[in-house]
Amino acid sequence: MTTATPTIMRRRVPTLALTVVLLVAVNVLTGVVWPEWAVPAKVLTAALLLLLARWCGLGWADVGLGRRGVGRGLRVGAVAVAIVVVVYGLGLLIPATRTAFEDSRAAGGVAALLYAALIRIPLGTVLIEEIAFRGVLPALVGGSWWRGTLWSSALFGLWHIVPSLGLSSANAAVGATLGGWGDVGRAALAVLATFGAGILLCWWRRWGGHLVSPVLAHLATNSLGVVAAWWVVG
Repeated sequence: MTTATPTIMRRRVPTLALTVVLLVAVNVLTGVVWPEWAVPAKVLTAALLLLLARWCGLGWADVGLGRRGVGRGLRVGAVAVAIVVVVYGLGLLIPATRTAFEDSRAAGGVAALLYAALIRIPLGTVLIEEIAFRGVLPALVGGSWWRGTLWSSALFGLWHIVPSLGLSSANAAVGATLGGWGDVGRAALAVLATFGAGILLCWWRRWGGHLVSPVLAHLATNSLGVVAAWWVVG
């Protein structure tokens, strides 16, 4: 961990503010205005966030991308992948939970599935979210692990307000459960759920010692979820 030098102390607050503004802008632009440009825009934003962190004086290890600990990070990430596979497998086998995978967004051919699982999710979701919320933001917030985790996870929850607005119409289980809650209620639940998920992913990073651990956990959860939903819907 880089010592809090005078440069870091002087630049931390403006860098943190600029990071939040950048995330809000790309979230609205790619979620509402230009969703077709979501992948390149978010890849570019992830790169800009790393440049901002470096400009602030943070090292690669501070944002979870140091060379040391990659092996352990991969092993811990593999544990997360195995857990996701088991949970999804059981969810598909049990009729009561199988409906949770009935998501119309997964409908389409094999090409659409491969694009979602191998490009849109890894580059348009996992990359920016892990760099931002498990890498750059906790390092910029500073202080104890819990301080960085709670702040970054709270912002991670707010990040999901825009994506949550059309969820009930796409997912049958969510629609049946939350159909009467309205957009505000569904958004609030999405914020709470992803706040908790953010804490869990921060814990995976802490356990693995590298950002690759939550990246693998996040990627398995989202990409394998799309594959499972595609299988059920198809």
